[in-house]
Amino acid sequence: MKRIVLCLAALAAFSGLAGSSEQAQAADPYAVTQVWNHNFAQTRAWHSNYYYAPNGQPTAMVVPPTAHLRQTYSWGVSQNTNHPIYHQYGRNASTPGAAAPGRFQATPNWPSHTDQFGLNYVRAPW
Repeated sequence: MKRIVLCLAALAAFSGLAGSSEQAQAADPYAVTQVWNHNFAQTRAWHSNYYYAPNGQPTAMVVPPTAHLRQTYSWGVSQNTNHPIYHQYGRNASTPGAAAPGRFQATPNWPSHTDQFGLNYVRAPW
């Protein structure tokens, strides 16, 4: 009888520990992803090497903060891929612009990839 009570007490203790860890993980499932995105964004530029023709500089295309992936398309041999969206601008983002004019390439006459259009995905802060 004592063994049964002891086993039931141990089972209750282990199930209580497992439930608390599941609740802690469910609180913020993207915590690791957010740290990874922050570290990556600190060392990489948010823009590509091409400028958006109407603006003359790379342009940020604002997506919701819940967006995590972007799809890129390539003509010819299939190179359609998904890439994570790392950059998220802050509420105190200042004047627009990535760099001095003339640093970026124009969109080719026959573009072969969607990255060559100069529009870059950046997550919103809200």
